[in-house]
Amino acid sequence: MNNYYCLVAGLPDISIDDGKLSYSVADFKESIYPQLSEKDQKVIDLFYLQYDNDCLLALLKDRETAVETSRGNFSAEELSALISSVAEGDVPDKKYPSYLYSFVELYLKNKESGEPVSILPEDCLSAYYYHYAMQSKNHFVADWFEFNLNLNNLLAAMTARKYKLDLPSYIIGSTEISEAIKTSSARDFGLSGIFSQYDKVYRISELSDLVEKEKKIDILKWEWMEDASFFNYFTVEKLFVFLVKLSMIERWISLDKEKGSEIFRKIIDSLKNDVRIPDEFRK
Repeated sequence: MNNYYCLVAGLPDISIDDGKLSYSVADFKESIYPQLSEKDQKVIDLFYLQYDNDCLLALLKDRETAVETSRGNFSAEELSALISSVAEGDVPDKKYPSYLYSFVELYLKNKESGEPVSILPEDCLSAYYYHYAMQSKNHFVADWFEFNLNLNNLLAAMTARKYKLDLPSYIIGSTEISEAIKTSSARDFGLSGIFSQYDKVYRISELSDLVEKEKKIDILKWEWMEDASFFNYFTVEKLFVFLVKLSMIERWISLDKEKGSEIFRKIIDSLKNDVRIPDEFRK
């Protein structure tokens, strides 16, 4: 296990309520990422894959669209090459995560068939992404992704039940908690003794101010990371936590008052339609 004493010690203190940052996710990639071992870079790559996912989806919908790839692991040209490779049936290039190939293959197959699909492409890609990340040999990072998946599923289930929607169609993945949510008719989905944050999640789900709700969700994730990484002092896990926290703060700083009101209206509209959260609030 590599220890990064100087790197961790040199990181600025950050808080979820920070209104200004002297350091960014882009700075991390430029200054810290190159100093990590190859093994630890692969751990950090799991974080950056979320940006590759967004760009890949955009390119699948429109190959000519301009995408911002500076935060991801792959350029627009590399992602376009991946799509072309799958379309032509080429042997997969091992530099890409296997789940990207699986998703593109399914996406193109569904597009060719023209038949309606039971799950949105975004949700399908998320399911593939979480499954891939949860197989990480880094136990902390694998647990982090599983916690996120379970948290997002539980919140979706509570909302679906409240609005009498088809609950199973909003749940992705196949963790123990995912399966319990899909099959249980209990008020707590049988999770009170399994998912320790259940009561907190339930209280968050009952909040009427949806912007406040999203902030509370981030605080819950922040607290989980603090507890789970408590004994990881100068390790890649501590750097991973810093990076995730940094991305949270950046997202909230980017939402000024006017933007916040706009997003609030989007959330209300999405709830009226199909309880989907706008891109600005996707994790």
